[in-house]
Amino acid sequence: MIIGVPKEIKTNENRVALTPAGALELTKRGHKVYVQHTAGVNSGFTDAAYEQRGATILQTIEEVYAVADMIIKVKEPIAVEYPLIKKDQLLFTYFHFASYEPLTNAMIKSESVCLAYETVELPDRSLPLLVPMSEVAGRMAVQEGAKFLEKPEGGRGVLLGGVPGVAPANVLVLGGGIVGTQAAKMAAGLGAHVTIMDVNLNRLRYLSDIMPPNVTTMYSNEVNIRELIGDHDLIIGAVLIPGAKAPMLITRDMLKEMRPGTVLVDVAVDQGGCIETCRPTTHDDPIFVIDGVVHYCVANMPGAVPYTSTIALTNATLPYAIKLADKGWQNACRQDAALKNGLNVVNGKVVYKGVAEAFGLPFVGVDTLLQ
Repeated sequence: MIIGVPKEIKTNENRVALTPAGALELTKRGHKVYVQHTAGVNSGFTDAAYEQRGATILQTIEEVYAVADMIIKVKEPIAVEYPLIKKDQLLFTYFHFASYEPLTNAMIKSESVCLAYETVELPDRSLPLLVPMSEVAGRMAVQEGAKFLEKPEGGRGVLLGGVPGVAPANVLVLGGGIVGTQAAKMAAGLGAHVTIMDVNLNRLRYLSDIMPPNVTTMYSNEVNIRELIGDHDLIIGAVLIPGAKAPMLITRDMLKEMRPGTVLVDVAVDQGGCIETCRPTTHDDPIFVIDGVVHYCVANMPGAVPYTSTIALTNATLPYAIKLADKGWQNACRQDAALKNGLNVVNGKVVYKGVAEAFGLPFVGVDTLLQ
């Protein structure tokens, strides 16, 4: 198979979808890998490093899309890439379709095959290709939240861990999945008082067992959220419904119950956000303030630490990319139920229910396309 790795062109996206080590694993199996010039530079990987591992460097993004049977990316294609995508071309990347209708419509029109990292799902309901970036984002949520709690950044002027004689910050984490768990661990490690909320009692029991004493678990509902937001300094939105829009947990009217300088970090922003006043921001301009409350809503948080993120992502995606390249997407998806769950749009048809429901589009069962 011919595999293309374009340079990411979304604002401040410094990651690349494949490391030179990953390129070697594909080329030694007889596949051809074409990497766009300087695609890996911001992650610490030179063109020469790819060439030494058997990849070929192409100068432009147009060349990469034109030659490839499968495109491996980090983030969803943006508007300037839509015309480059060919019918039957396999795109393997994060899509988050349910949060952006124009992307969904463009991929339907392209008649390409869109296999989304974020909906590749194992029988135990875990999301192996979302986990590494969720781990990074969860940890970064605390790192960035602590920064913007500083007074010069618009926050309350609170040190997350406090000091002897001064109480630490109160941190509220909405969601006990991978993002929420990593955020709670980081915040607790810095000495903050942490409350982590979820609707899954079994998950809360697990978290109660593994978390340090400065972490409290609480069942998530509107009453409990409203009771807590008034005295919490950092609130992290970490909820996820695979392939669907995130539920709204913080509404506009709740902001007036928060203290000025409270910081909201919405990690769910790439799935539409779980905070009503959330809108996607960038690393160049990461925050905005509404009613005195600081909102940090960067949609590609792991892009700020691309060396770590790129290696972590390739570690997770490469085994699936090899299956797709070795067997072709149809055979690979027939044989691997997790990969089949990743199919979202195939040849103009929406085959993932959460995406169809988000925009009222016709839904086609994916099995009918794999026969």
